[in-house]
Amino acid sequence: MQIVSGIEEGTKTAVAIGKFDGVHSGHKKLIDEIMSYRDRGFRSLVFTFESPVGDFFTGEKSRSLTPNSEKIRLLDEAGVDFLYMMPVKSETVSCDPERFVRDILVSRLNAGVIAAGSDLSFGDRGAGDMSLLKSLSKEGGGDLPYTVSEIEKVRYKGEDISSTLVRDAVCRGDMERVADMLGRPYAIEQTVVHGDHLGKSIGMPTANQIPPDDKLLPPYGVYASTVYTREGVFRGITNIGVKPTVHDSETVSAETHIFDFDWDIYGESIRVGLKRFIRREMRFPDIEALKKQMEKDIMEAK
Repeated sequence: MQIVSGIEEGTKTAVAIGKFDGVHSGHKKLIDEIMSYRDRGFRSLVFTFESPVGDFFTGEKSRSLTPNSEKIRLLDEAGVDFLYMMPVKSETVSCDPERFVRDILVSRLNAGVIAAGSDLSFGDRGAGDMSLLKSLSKEGGGDLPYTVSEIEKVRYKGEDISSTLVRDAVCRGDMERVADMLGRPYAIEQTVVHGDHLGKSIGMPTANQIPPDDKLLPPYGVYASTVYTREGVFRGITNIGVKPTVHDSETVSAETHIFDFDWDIYGESIRVGLKRFIRREMRFPDIEALKKQMEKDIMEAK
């Protein structure tokens, strides 16, 4: 997949528009749609944003389901040809909706097909919508040479799947529901770093990761997990939190004890998929009590 600022003349694209936070099942339906135009000579392109648009207006930094590095990997694995990430600044958020379609989607990205959900909004104050997008096309009576594909929402247990719905489930620690909506376990992707080596001293070594500040985390606690490494895929338990038994710290870490694993993976980037919530993080009276609880956690996870 190429990350682009524009498309060269002569290359036709089928463009999917969205925030793509989480790259959930609804987003995958959009991707499948633009990929279906390949046999007609179109290259697939995802249009999204470099950062959450809402952050520009609030001045605050929100947390994402998939920070950019994860989003890029997921879109690449989905087989997308091109990714365009629009910078979020005053000139872009205040762009006239019709100008956005003409100058960005058609002129810069060579869109011959545009796919989006029915709740599409774009341009200044979100004034652009699916109706405007259709009206500007030749099929809708306009002068622009593209067709519009309006994609119906994917539903889960009677609700439209959205990034907001996924975020709500993450914040409740309902990782089974999250996995159903994403089509994969919710994961932390980071390099393994050295910790305090307490796990190793009690016979339960852990792979320690420091999640990025902009990653949305579930409630602090212990989770059954699946760990993806260069060495293979393994099961484990993961503690997310600040380790109150060991020390008073505000640094949040994800520490995973990987079952039946004996490789040195310091410095390796691994993906830890959170499968199921086991218990809340808690402070124990001493290390021996912590060890006994970890043994129970391992049995439950297994």
